Amino acid sequence: MIKHLRDILERSAFGVCDYLGAKMRVPSATVRLYFIYVSCIALASPIIVYLFLAFWLNIKQYIRNSKRIIWS
Repeated sequence: MIKHLRDILERSAFGVCDYLGAKMRVPSATVRLYFIYVSCIALASPIIVYLFLAFWLNIKQYIRNSKRIIWS
């Protein structure tokens, strides 16, 4: 039950922590924990950074998909 809930939350969280974890070669769970700790200490400013990164990743994916459609 908890694993199923965790999978749903990970899919709906834009994949930012997974992306950062893959780039830094650390588990995404570790990135999530540090994000939570920093959010508590810095009073929600990391949430703004997280949303910016999520927006950036979505735009990046959109550009990649549009280039594939043009060249297909």
